[in-house]
Amino acid sequence: MAALKADYATASISETDRAMLVYVDKLTRTPAAMTADDVNALRQAGFSDSAILDICQVAAYYAFVNRLADGLGVELES
Repeated sequence: MAALKADYATASISETDRAMLVYVDKLTRTPAAMTADDVNALRQAGFSDSAILDICQVAAYYAFVNRLADGLGVELES
């Protein structure tokens, strides 16, 4: 987990998991740069369209909730 947290690109994970994290990282950092090629990369990694939708929804929801909390000045619990 520590290696994954430090840098997923160098962590010892499956190529399928790495493809998912590449997609989520790009969606999180540069959402306007997403293209059909990003979705196709997940398909090539073995994800179904239903799984791709789940990945996208979870990443988008996480970003949404964090921006709400940040926008409202919500403090993290210790």
